Amino acid sequence: MVRRISCFAVVLVLSLPGWAAGRTSSLSGIVRSAEGTPQMGAVVEVFASAARTLTVFTDGNGYYSAAGLRPGIYNLRVSAPSYLPAFREHVDLRAGAASVVNLTLSTIFESLNVVPRSDATQGDDWQWTLRSVAHRPILRVVDPSIVSERREPVMKAGISFVAGSDSQGYGGGSDASTQFSFEHSVLSSGLLAFDGNVGYGEASPAAIFRAAYSQELSNGSTPEIALTARRLTPPNPALRAAAVNAFSLRVADSMDLADVIELKFGSELQTLQFIRRTSALLPFGSAEVHVSPNTVVAYRYASSEPSSRLARERQALPMEPIEVGPRISVSGFAPALQRSAHHELSLAHRVGKNNLMLAVYRDRLRDPALVGVGTAPEDSGDVLADPSSGSFTYQGADYRANGVRAVYERKFASGLDATLDYAYGGVLELPEGTVSLASSRELMRSTLRHALSVCMSGTVASTGTKWTASYKWTNGHALTPVDLFNASPGQADPFLNLVLRQRIPRMGVLPAHMEAMLDLHNLLAEGYVPVMGQDHRTVYLVQSARAVRGGVAITF
Repeated sequence: MVRRISCFAVVLVLSLPGWAAGRTSSLSGIVRSAEGTPQMGAVVEVFASAARTLTVFTDGNGYYSAAGLRPGIYNLRVSAPSYLPAFREHVDLRAGAASVVNLTLSTIFESLNVVPRSDATQGDDWQWTLRSVAHRPILRVVDPSIVSERREPVMKAGISFVAGSDSQGYGGGSDASTQFSFEHSVLSSGLLAFDGNVGYGEASPAAIFRAAYSQELSNGSTPEIALTARRLTPPNPALRAAAVNAFSLRVADSMDLADVIELKFGSELQTLQFIRRTSALLPFGSAEVHVSPNTVVAYRYASSEPSSRLARERQALPMEPIEVGPRISVSGFAPALQRSAHHELSLAHRVGKNNLMLAVYRDRLRDPALVGVGTAPEDSGDVLADPSSGSFTYQGADYRANGVRAVYERKFASGLDATLDYAYGGVLELPEGTVSLASSRELMRSTLRHALSVCMSGTVASTGTKWTASYKWTNGHALTPVDLFNASPGQADPFLNLVLRQRIPRMGVLPAHMEAMLDLHNLLAEGYVPVMGQDHRTVYLVQSARAVRGGVAITF
């Protein structure tokens, strides 16, 4: 009996190498540019030792797949027109493993010191739910093989020229501005960034500068600190000709606990010098529990409005946009910072390419800064006018808002991304009839409204034009949007909006990317609520004013 068992063991041991050799491996991944754009038609060559083994091409989403590979050590080479070849060496394929190796193509200038940013612009299929996965440099694999990306030095720079105001009241963008941005890695795991936006023109020149530093630590946390300084010209002589100086210090950190819980937390201290000094502490934080690879339960707390989904598209530079804040208003010549608190509990789930999300929230706003359009009286002490855009800021009434949200997102194979968002919650409104601007604050009240948003984005294959279009409908007049703190992919600015971005072909040997941008905001001028000014002229309070902006960006 013992002899039979021994013979069987010998036969089993001798047969294992042949069985393992019969199990082939595979490689797959996505080829992107340094800006994170998937590259269609790139050539991916897989080498074993000195002989070429297999050549494959990427599809419309930049995806490639090489199957039927024998276990061993492989080298990869990817090439595409207008880019330098990229290499990945010593990829260890084990028997039966399906490894994922993403590759990045760079231009001549970028090859010296640029890699893609590890942020949400890279378009992860589930970035809005599994954000912790989207930010990790570990590539996903199936079964036992694991491949990691090397972290390279990073340097990016860019400058843009934009004309047209965003018409968001006092403190918004100037009618003409120049934006610049510079990023550079420090000690391989840190990132130092400088950003700025200098506005000019006869109406209301402004300037904003930001310096930020972040670092990825070995324990998985990512602390960051940012200092922002902002200066605005005096809104009018009646307000004592005092310029507005605003400073903010933002400190944040994030960490993962056992790859199941992701924590993000921090606070921002805002200080405003305008007639008198005003300060506010704005904490924020979130906790996400990854119940399964496709299901996440999250809690989020915020004390300032998030950037809209179109904020990045509206930035002339394809980099992290500078936050506009703080939102300020005046009442009786006394300045006030908008203060708010947002609590949200959400459940997100993925089914194939369909992403679903349900959320409940509770908001509280104090001294909200509302947007108005028209020529408002500047000597009342209750209006901050922005002559460059013909808009103004008016202090609204405090209010609370509870609500629910349902989001459906679908990513199509053609690169088209569509979202549908339904929200039911509280907003500020004015009673129907003739209302004067001076008395509107006392007459404002909170009410419930339904809102339905549709947002679509994609790229025109023939021209490379990137476009994003959205429309948000509300059943009735409202001075504030429904679900003001919505930060999900279903978030959309009120009414009809369109953003176009067009890559401009290279000129000569200039080591830069040029891009033109056009932004049409509230194209149909909807949602205007008329009120009577002190000079008996009609002005309007709006959720979002109509605006047209355009510009050119140069990224190095």
